[in-house]
Amino acid sequence: MELDFKTRLKRRVVLLGPIVTLGSTEVAEILSKAGFDWLWIEMEHAPNGLARVQEMIQAAGGRVPCLVRAPWNDAVWIKRILDTGCDGIVIPQIRSAAEAREAVSSCKYPPDGTRSVGIARAQGYGMTLQDYIEHANDRLITVLQAEHIDAANNIESILDVSGFDAVLIGPYDLSASMGIKGQISDPDVQEAIRKIKAACSDRHIPIGIFAVDADVAKNQINSGCTLIALGVDTMYLWKSAKQVIADLRKY
Repeated sequence: MELDFKTRLKRRVVLLGPIVTLGSTEVAEILSKAGFDWLWIEMEHAPNGLARVQEMIQAAGGRVPCLVRAPWNDAVWIKRILDTGCDGIVIPQIRSAAEAREAVSSCKYPPDGTRSVGIARAQGYGMTLQDYIEHANDRLITVLQAEHIDAANNIESILDVSGFDAVLIGPYDLSASMGIKGQISDPDVQEAIRKIKAACSDRHIPIGIFAVDADVAKNQINSGCTLIALGVDTMYLWKSAKQVIADLRKY
């Protein structure tokens, strides 16, 4: 029997998923059939509204879990995203234990949190309401992003917060917060990343990270990361197009 995604995540099985920024149901459907383990549906850095995000989840058809990145650590955004019927949520820019507690609370129904009860797609439009609200706290996946130097400095207290499933490192925002935008190979950035990884590893908490391509992903997997945000849909598109053009220009 195949293990569910949350169990595989907890056991730190390597899980590969692209960031889906294009508000296209066809793109979501194609990527859900391409062999990835999960899809990251983007709301922070993409002009996707909730209705389109729900349509993209529906287009994925349950073939792979869909995690949605919220625009911000905001209770209103979080509850509306979870009501789309996604399998989990990625919450950006967690910098402190207080922010981590707020994020987790927004994702959980009482008594574990403050999420309000509504009737939407997640609850089967009311047909599965009771089952959903009884089990959502355990089934949904909550990923906290450590992508600021404050997160690296506060990582131990952040990890003291219970109720989340993984920490995902954002190397580009981390470098920006350190005043060296985009220089993710800088020794100081790498040291901050190492600090986050080491703290998570010591506590057996799954570690995720963005990897722009397979070579970067291999290095991150070797360093202990298992939840890999592998590439971006738009980058797959232009890289493939440029490669075909370059190959034919040589002909």
